[in-house]
Formats: sequence, C-alpha cells, structure tokens
Amino acid sequence: MSIQLHQSLNLLLLLVIGFFTANVYLTWIDIVFILCFTLVIEHIFLYFNSSREFYVSYSALTTAVGVMVLIYASSIWIYFLIITLGLAQKHFLTLSSKHFFNPSNFALIIALLFFYEDARFVTGQFGDEVLFSMVVFVLALSILVRVGRVLIPFLFIFFYLLLQYLLVVYFDPTITFQQISHRFYSVTFMLFIYFMLTDPLVTPAKWQEQVVFVFFIVLGATLLDRFYGFRVQHLFMSVFLVSFFVHYRRYKKLSQQELKLVVTILFLVIVSLIYIEYQAPYYFEMNG
Repeated sequence: MSIQLHQSLNLLLLLVIGFFTANVYLTWIDIVFILCFTLVIEHIFLYFNSSREFYVSYSALTTAVGVMVLIYASSIWIYFLIITLGLAQKHFLTLSSKHFFNPSNFALIIALLFFYEDARFVTGQFGDEVLFSMVVFVLALSILVRVGRVLIPFLFIFFYLLLQYLLVVYFDPTITFQQISHRFYSVTFMLFIYFMLTDPLVTPAKWQEQVVFVFFIVLGATLLDRFYGFRVQHLFMSVFLVSFFVHYRRYKKLSQQELKLVVTILFLVIVSLIYIEYQAPYYFEMNG
C-alpha cells in the first residue's frame, strides 16, 4: 500500500469513528461532497501541472479531512475555496518541484486570513476519550514508522510542556500546568501532532534537524502565547512560518528570479501572520 493511501485511510477511519462517537458537526452529505470536490480539484491540478506525471492522488483526502476536523465554517463554499488554495500552492507555488507548506496548514491559514469571522478553529470535534486517543496513536504509529517521523510527536510533547511551563505558567499565576497538560486529552490536538506536524514533504528527515524543527515550532507558538495570550491558532501559525525554512538547502543556490520569489513569499508569510495575530482574540472550541 502506498504511503498516501495508507495516510488517507487512517484519517478517513478516524473521521468515521469521530462522526459516530464525538461531535463532528458536518453532515455525511457535506463530508462526502467535500471529499469528492477535493479529489476532483486535485486531479484537475495534476492534469495541468507539467512538473508531475498524472496519477491517482490520495493525499488530497488527507488535506480535506484535516480542514474539516480543524475548521468550523459558516458556509460549505469556504471549505471548497480554502482546500482549493491549499492544493493549488502544493502544485504551483514550488521551488525545485517542492512545495513550501503543508496543504492543510496552508488552507487553515487562508481561512484565518480571509474568513476570520466565518471560519474558526475548533479543537474538540473528536472529544477527549482515552480509547479514541489510543486508536489515533496506533494508526499514527503505523504511518510514522514508514516515513521515519516517529521522533517528532515525542519531541513536540517534551518541548511543549517544557517551554509552556518556563515561558507561560511561570510568569502567569492564572494558568496552571494542569491546564497546559490537559490540552493533550483533546483527540483533535493529538491528531495535529501525529499527522499534520509530521508531513514528510515539509519536515526534515534527519533526526537532528527534526529536533531543531520541533523546538522552533514550539518556541514560536509559546512566545505568542506568552505575550498575546493563548490562542489555538498559534501552533498553526508557527508551523506555517517554520515550515518555510525546512528545505533551507535549496535556498543556497538560487537564481535571481528564484531569490525574488523566496523573499516575496517570506514577506507575505510574515505580513499574513501579523495581520491574523492582530485580529480579535477569540477561538471556537467544542467540548464533549
């Protein structure tokens, strides 16, 4: 079984389990419609992408599930648009035939950037059942071993608890360490750690670089929590910025035109994140 298909089946299975045992608010009709739309758009992009051979792409389903689980949108067309843009950047916003950002993460940032009032993060659609978390862990482990990213989730948990304690809990008496650790009871939060944070195409392969990669993601999110208060989008914003530098080696020998592209993208990334951060500090969370 290909890694793409393996990953997609894992997430689709979790979506089915979550639909029947937790609080997934989309109807089955909406879910199927979004999945079918995603497959069509992905293969249209593949057809017009001259740098890739046309093939059956299952990875688009991973993008769709990630967006549906993490975003609450007021209209279904918002899902269509942000997923389309997330997939478009994967095919056409590239350097050396490699994209800069995880498609799901890119779609989430686009949602915050253009639909802040109508598309909000949700962190509780999958509830906090321990048994469900164990299923997520087993399925995630089966794919992480194959792609060599097993270390990343454990690094994330270690650095997150450490830096949140040193930089947030230590300075804010209203926040307890139990509140920080309780976030790991959220199945959706663990889903982010196991699946989105470990995307092989936008994460380093060497374990030493994985340590640095995870540290800076956690540091960026924690500093935002420290100075602007906890917001669920801080982690995704940090991933968005740090992912840009994962394949830093390809930036060493750039033509003038490629250098302009890289600088322009970095500028837009920073401006977009600043704009999002200065929006009203709210997020939507479902518990249950």
